[in-house]
Amino acid sequence: MKPPLLLIGQGSQDDAYAAEFGRFVHRLRCRLDQSGADVSGGYLERASPRLSDSVASLVARGHHRLVALPLSLSRMGEEFPAAMELEQKRHPTLMYDYGRPLGPDPRVLSLLAERLNEAAIEISKPRSLELVGARPRLRAVDSPPADDPLAQVEPGETAIVLVGEGSTDAVANAEIHRVSRLFWETHAYDFMTVETAFVSVTPPGVPGGLERCRRLGAKRVIVVPYLLFAGGMLERVWAQALAYGAGHPDLDIRCAEVIGDCETLADVVIDRYEEALQLVP
Repeated sequence: MKPPLLLIGQGSQDDAYAAEFGRFVHRLRCRLDQSGADVSGGYLERASPRLSDSVASLVARGHHRLVALPLSLSRMGEEFPAAMELEQKRHPTLMYDYGRPLGPDPRVLSLLAERLNEAAIEISKPRSLELVGARPRLRAVDSPPADDPLAQVEPGETAIVLVGEGSTDAVANAEIHRVSRLFWETHAYDFMTVETAFVSVTPPGVPGGLERCRRLGAKRVIVVPYLLFAGGMLERVWAQALAYGAGHPDLDIRCAEVIGDCETLADVVIDRYEEALQLVP
């Protein structure tokens, strides 16, 4: 029997994020059930199930070795190993191996390209500011005026703002800039540029990224969140874009969705799991 896979989330009080995290854990459980591998998920903080409860459950079911994989697009912070060291003190028989974080795997970049294409699929339609439920969004309207200059914007006049979470870790922030460059060269080379922005903590924010695109001469900007699941973080991205767009009606702003729970993302996680197993002596 293979060691179980333990997915570690940072934790969020957002119900939408927690629900999608749970669906993704269930997807992986179904995928790995045929190989006899158990799958569990736990959060470091602010949400349930907590990491400590998930580890305790695995140990109670007779598992004393596992693969711990941070469900994160950026590099693993110090809180992840610290949390696992604490669990090992609680369960002295526990042994674990780490799986690598997910991004920027080529398949993750391909998923970003899919979200970009979805946001740009009706590129001839101008934007409309609206609220969808509690979420501010910029969406296309059905019939653009014939004389609307934004109806004929070419890809070369369109910029992309790739938005990461933002961190106090300079290396993690630099990684987001690296992802932007990789994404531009591999999937968005027809566009004017791919700028980097962050939701919080570090500049530039989403308005700063949009302003840079405007000053470079972009007529349209597509905001692509470099985020795994929907929730409060995505809503903040959309809200910042909406606020900026309200003050710049000459700039057509579109907002893409997050990567989300999907089979391709599961493929990446399973590969990280299998890779970690290969390192087990």
